[in-house]
Amino acid sequence: MQTLKSGDKAPSFTLLNQHNESISLDSLAGKKVLAYFYPKAMTPGCTTQAQQLRDHITALTELNVVVLGISPDEVVRLTKFAVRDELNFSLLSDPDHAVADEFGIWGLKKFMGKEYDGIHRLSFLIDEQGVVEHVFTSASLKAVPLEGEYSKFKTKDHHQVVLDYLAAK
Repeated sequence: MQTLKSGDKAPSFTLLNQHNESISLDSLAGKKVLAYFYPKAMTPGCTTQAQQLRDHITALTELNVVVLGISPDEVVRLTKFAVRDELNFSLLSDPDHAVADEFGIWGLKKFMGKEYDGIHRLSFLIDEQGVVEHVFTSASLKAVPLEGEYSKFKTKDHHQVVLDYLAAK
């Protein structure tokens, strides 16, 4: 697993969102994109992270940032998640984890003594030209060795870590 790092070109992708609409990274050229990868919709940590982004979407939008949540969930589950939690940004379905593979965040995980393959909770701030500007990683993530500059976050303060990074620029 080779995780993308700052300075890498973000892979082009097109995925379906919770409204069954195609969303492509290329169509967002000229905007910053926060592509945040999460394991499973409607689980406690993923819900907390999504709700915090929802509650701070105005501040992110004012900074020209588009938020895209990406998980291996099917569109129908994303729709339920978005409706239940009144999410105001796109959730993208990556059921075959092809995009997660391209970003280098699909791999071996351990939970309650079991090993399995899944998404590692990382976020990529992609600049207006489609280049990874910064990588944010879950404070609990130990399995993925990262090179270069990145910021650690907890699901409840992910939004603030991103906003603080943008404010410091």
